[in-house]
Amino acid sequence: MTILLVLILISMLVMAHEWGHFYSARKLGIKVEEFGFGFPPKIWSHTKKGIKYSINLLPFGGFVKIFGEHGEGEGNRDSFVSRPAWQRFIILAAGVGMNIVLAWVLFSAGTLAGLPQATDDSGVPISVAGVLPGSPAEKAGLKFGDQISQIIAAEEQKIIQDEQQVRDFSEKYGGQEITLVVKRGKDISNVNIIPRAQYPSGEGPMGIALARITTEAVSWYKAPWEGLKILGRSVVLTISGLLFILKELVLEQKTSVAVSGPVGIFTMVGDSQKLGLGYLLQLAGLLSVNLAILNFLPIPALDGGRVLFLIIEKLRRKKIDPKWENAAHAIGFALLLLLMILVTFKDISRIF
Repeated sequence: MTILLVLILISMLVMAHEWGHFYSARKLGIKVEEFGFGFPPKIWSHTKKGIKYSINLLPFGGFVKIFGEHGEGEGNRDSFVSRPAWQRFIILAAGVGMNIVLAWVLFSAGTLAGLPQATDDSGVPISVAGVLPGSPAEKAGLKFGDQISQIIAAEEQKIIQDEQQVRDFSEKYGGQEITLVVKRGKDISNVNIIPRAQYPSGEGPMGIALARITTEAVSWYKAPWEGLKILGRSVVLTISGLLFILKELVLEQKTSVAVSGPVGIFTMVGDSQKLGLGYLLQLAGLLSVNLAILNFLPIPALDGGRVLFLIIEKLRRKKIDPKWENAAHAIGFALLLLLMILVTFKDISRIF
């Protein structure tokens, strides 16, 4: 089920992105050669009004082929390369725009289904509200939304009544193994963890944030506005996170932020599925925001890289030789593929 959900989720995000390119190109009268679901080898295709619609064997998103996007058809009005820079910008930005719109829809749907909210209600169990990278909690496998009902050490056992009780207990047994009785979805398990006797200021012995978390749904007429507010916060936090990572990489040549690829997404989808539909929709919205912002970075092979070449073209008042631009995008794609492999390897190493 998790594998199916991941495939559906990735395909939805990528297809929405590609449909933005497809729709804007069609509206501007630029020739679209193919709109495909999945990636080759091709298993079915149908041509309608000069556009080939295809279904391909590898169900990881999709693609759109626009005539002239690689520099062919110079002088032909149907070609992408022959159009003014502002039209090319619209087509390149439309994919990002569709991911933002999709995120808004997903966040709005999530508020209808019910999204996690902190509460002061003493009848709500204590849950994990955050896990710091590299902390004992992360190493033990604790996740957002895990409910902690009991905490056990060699000499005592306590039923959890409040957050301070967990902090005091983990302080008392710093450097010693303790056991947390954790409920995740419908599953209950014992998690062994060794709290730190010494730890950075503000992190706590286990490196977790605790809160009473409940699910709160809104009325249908409030959902679009609530979804828009979540979208705004998500965009700001995503951009801030990227800037923080960049700052760390430049100044320290490393980052303390956990970065995930396909394997990490698989794990997050599995966890969100157990927590409920609202959590899953929120995760999907966050992934759509991340895809939009990452895709608009000024890196060759990404939409942002292509926009960067448009800006250079306008500054030079002269088109860049397609041969050099295509070479830059090919190198950028290779580097992004290498980064994906490294991130995937890191995701796997976290699991095992």
